[in-house]
Amino acid sequence: MKKLLTLLLATLLATAVWAAVDVNTATEAELDGIKGIGPGLSGRILQERQNAPFKDWADFIGRVGGVGNKSAVNFSKEGLTVNGKKYSAAAAAKAEAKSSKKHSSTQAADRKARGSADKEAATATTPATPPATATAAPAAPAPATGASKN
Repeated sequence: MKKLLTLLLATLLATAVWAAVDVNTATEAELDGIKGIGPGLSGRILQERQNAPFKDWADFIGRVGGVGNKSAVNFSKEGLTVNGKKYSAAAAAKAEAKSSKKHSSTQAADRKARGSADKEAATATTPATPPATATAAPAAPAPATGASKN
């Protein structure tokens, strides 16, 4: 009985180790084997990996479009790792900070671009010649009321 339990435990451990798929070394087929990763996403992962290996989960989430914290949690549960590490709360916080920093810098750039465009539009609609000053015609004398004609 003891040998049977040991064999069963060894089999489970071997399966758990074998199930881990590292994003930096996985083939397209191995990535497709992770629940939630299809051909489109695995292609984006491999394309980004050609630029540089993924440093950590935050780097992976930041560089691969369509992957967020929620999907990273699910991929990690299915056996995906980055440099041998499972997704953690610390990785989520780091990815969130990186995402919000990227988002705020994008918003600042958009505001700056809109401001420049607004200035250009304002100068384009301003007339080139100064506005004509209105010349007032001499006021007609008001009729006298109650004046005597002598």
